[in-house]
Amino acid sequence: MSGLRQAPAFWWRERPSALARLLQPVSAIYGAITARRMTRAPKGRIDAPVICIGNFVAGGTGKTPFALALADLLAQKGRKPAFLLRGYGGNARGPLLVDPARHTAQDVGDEALLLADRAPTVVARDRVAGARLADGHGDIVLMDDGFQNPDLEKTVSLVLVDGETGIGNDLSLPSGPLRAPLSRQLPFASAVIRIGEGPAGERVLAEAGNLGLPVFRAAIAARAPADLAGARALVFAGIGRPEKVFRSARAAGLEVVATRGFGDHHRYSEADAEALLAEAEALGAQLVTTGKDRARLAGITAPALATLATRARVLEVEMRLEDPEALVAFLGEAIRAKSATSDTNLAKSDAKFDD
Repeated sequence: MSGLRQAPAFWWRERPSALARLLQPVSAIYGAITARRMTRAPKGRIDAPVICIGNFVAGGTGKTPFALALADLLAQKGRKPAFLLRGYGGNARGPLLVDPARHTAQDVGDEALLLADRAPTVVARDRVAGARLADGHGDIVLMDDGFQNPDLEKTVSLVLVDGETGIGNDLSLPSGPLRAPLSRQLPFASAVIRIGEGPAGERVLAEAGNLGLPVFRAAIAARAPADLAGARALVFAGIGRPEKVFRSARAAGLEVVATRGFGDHHRYSEADAEALLAEAEALGAQLVTTGKDRARLAGITAPALATLATRARVLEVEMRLEDPEALVAFLGEAIRAKSATSDTNLAKSDAKFDD
């Protein structure tokens, strides 16, 4: 997540803590700047539809699993999706077409490697330049993140909301998780998608519904490798909220005997790897991690890190859409509506939604 390695616990309390209130003057400025930035006119556009997959808050809400699920769904409908993302955690500025056989997470970030296994993937700090490259490798661009960035004209913006945490304490960074006040962000959303159950997420959906925004639902299901059913596991994760991975591992049937959480997009060191390997051996436990963490370890030749990459098993996650056909129908209608009011030529790609 931008600027923060792990979401502070006080963000997710319903009532703002003393620290959150102390930071509110800074939050008011941050939120106002972001909200104003969202009103800027786009710097560029492309002919292909651009579907932005974003969130209202800093931190993970399942954007990458959702992007993968949506890409599969669109491919089933005859589309050729291409992914576009900033490549957070990587060094490449782009625009660069990701090659999983040649690039590492240090080059392009962990999410890009996961996406590139499914469809052409472009990383670029300049989203307009990146979209132009992605446009040459597919007929619809799925932009992972970038909801608050106005540079590239978006055809549709799908904003994900975690059902369990919602928007936390309803405050902007750094007092809370919001990138800008919810009321200032909602008008830029085309639809809201709740990921998982929970009253916190329902509250956001109610506000979206009041504005007439379509609401869709999805859930993430974790799956441990079949041969590890009931196995003792040391689960480690470097994401915004590692505790979600630990709960998922237990729900998937693993006997979680130890957990180790690291900051978001953590770059593992030799010392980290040595400690994890030693602890797993002492506990007689299998090392288990996320696909993103495993991607960050790929291609590293340092001895302990290479061993960790070999021994760690991946806890697979799958995004399940509650009503995929309704989502496809909505996207088709939204793209056709955009085409009718824009000088961007989307007509050719629109037709495939009618197949």
